[in-house]
Amino acid sequence: MPKLWRYNLHYFDYLQEPQRSVENKSHLVSDWIEHNPQGTVDAWEPYTASLRIVNWVKFFLSLSAASLKNNTGDAGGTKGEFHAGLKPDWLTSLYTQALWLEQNIEYHILANHYLKNGVALFFAGAYFQGVDADRWLKKGVQILREELDEQFLADGGHYERSPMYHSICVTDYLDVLNLARHSQGVLSPEDQATFAQRMTTSLTFLNNVCLPDNEIALFNDSAFGIAPAPKQIFDYAEKVIGYEPPVRPSSVAIHSHAASGYFVCRNGDDAIIIDCGSIGPDYQPGHAHCDTLSFELAIDGRRVIVDSGVHDYEPSQERAYARSTKAHNTLAVDGEEQSEIWGVFRVARRAKPLDARIEQRPDGSVWFTGAHDGYRRLRGRPIHTRSIAYDGKETWNIEDRLEGNGAHRMESYLHIHPDYHVVKNGACFHITEANGKSIAMIEAVEATEVRMERGSYFPEFGRQYENDVMVFICSGTIPLTLSYRIRKRPTQSC
Repeated sequence: MPKLWRYNLHYFDYLQEPQRSVENKSHLVSDWIEHNPQGTVDAWEPYTASLRIVNWVKFFLSLSAASLKNNTGDAGGTKGEFHAGLKPDWLTSLYTQALWLEQNIEYHILANHYLKNGVALFFAGAYFQGVDADRWLKKGVQILREELDEQFLADGGHYERSPMYHSICVTDYLDVLNLARHSQGVLSPEDQATFAQRMTTSLTFLNNVCLPDNEIALFNDSAFGIAPAPKQIFDYAEKVIGYEPPVRPSSVAIHSHAASGYFVCRNGDDAIIIDCGSIGPDYQPGHAHCDTLSFELAIDGRRVIVDSGVHDYEPSQERAYARSTKAHNTLAVDGEEQSEIWGVFRVARRAKPLDARIEQRPDGSVWFTGAHDGYRRLRGRPIHTRSIAYDGKETWNIEDRLEGNGAHRMESYLHIHPDYHVVKNGACFHITEANGKSIAMIEAVEATEVRMERGSYFPEFGRQYENDVMVFICSGTIPLTLSYRIRKRPTQSC
């Protein structure tokens, strides 16, 4: 079984499943304690312990509240009342796990792992009493304060540039705020106000990087089914901090998240999300992909041009492919990678965005332009610049320009959602449904060759679907230009 799936067994996220009986959940906790003594592989790792501590505290609180209500009619109370109706060995195990985590904080990894450690210590400190608990609470609050500024950028985005991990970390802070509402004195009013204000900005960012199907874009190790769905997060945020996502306009609107590197253009049920940001924090690029200047496009509410997503966190062919340049809707030069991807979570020389901006013009059209230096390590030190022009109605023009010196080969990849297929019709390529209906047309404007390939789409961990991939090609002495056009309402000819 892959390590990630073994990890998931030890997270105990399933304790939050409303359809699972209390008896079954209780059995799983007792069974884990019996079969996973301290030091057990996977079970006793800081990240798994952190998630498990939070899930156990949530479950224990739900049982204690039910016990108190049944016995006294009162579901509130002190820390001592938090333990009502629980088995002593459950409390002993939870306490031991918190002591162990305190000595095994992931300073060597940092990023979302370190934040998870802080959330777990906060939960344990709020749940128990005594010197140890006070120390855990203090350390947890310290980490939460530090990482709020470290991990969340000015535009609200999480610094690992992954919409999935952004969702996870926003939920972490909402969990902290929710616990603080029901546990007097564990978090100061000032901290509560600061956390709520910063999460409001981050929730708006999340709303903006969702496509019209109300799910996240799949950039940088993002997949469906791991973090709570955006709607679940927004509903939770409404209960905890009174957040309401802004209503999306029915006309053309743009969102520029320059700090995170995400640029969005919407028009009703059509939307394009463009990635032109840093690959992540310099000291932790583990979730980075070669997706600079890539994009996802939805037409009439459905994903048509897609990111390949992520299949696993193993040293596998699927992992290598999912992180590669050719797995994204961007340009490869001379068959090389934008950034040098090493192993499962490492990156050597990295593409850096040089410029990116999006603007809406008076006629309603939208213009995006961005560039990166990932190919400057090649002979001639080429720079890739991409512009995307939207006419405000039905057409997106994508142009790639390579500047520098020497002769080079440009290959621009375009990944089609597996619900659709590409059918060539003269000089045009139609994106068709299974019944043959054409929903969009793609035209090579400046390209010497268009090649069709089969690729892989990984919308969830462990799930793989074959899909059509178009590759637009040209070669020559730079400056070189390669371009294609996507039209929403297909015609019979280009």
